[in-house]
Amino acid sequence: MPRSKLVILGLIGLFVIIQLIPLNQTNPAVIQDVQAIAEVNSILRTSCYDCHSNETVWPWYSRIAPGSFLITRDVVVGREHLNFSEFSGMDFYDSTDVADEIIEMLDSGKMPMKPYLLLHPDASLTDSQTRVLIQWAESLYPK
Repeated sequence: MPRSKLVILGLIGLFVIIQLIPLNQTNPAVIQDVQAIAEVNSILRTSCYDCHSNETVWPWYSRIAPGSFLITRDVVVGREHLNFSEFSGMDFYDSTDVADEIIEMLDSGKMPMKPYLLLHPDASLTDSQTRVLIQWAESLYPK
């Protein structure tokens, strides 16, 4: 058998085997969702919730390796940084840190992430939506 056929068969076999690696693509219970005006909630659900909540929509392609590894990692890391499904009970320092991080990510254009926007163009934020979210984040500062 020619070497190129062996390489192709090996790659196909590897692709099949990596599909068997289990990933935790679950959605834990929502502890307490964000309390915000309807406009803010709508923007958050459209542009942020897939990575920053326990209400992730796991599309079919999120179950095909190697992409599944990247998508799962992005959701896990996103939830670690900010989880809108566990948004209650923050003390003064936590709420200030969360607000600062939200503002920084929005001001820098780092969120939503560019790779996410390739598959979810409707999650792209307009300047107006960005301003609405920044104003909301500023309102999180304890008075």
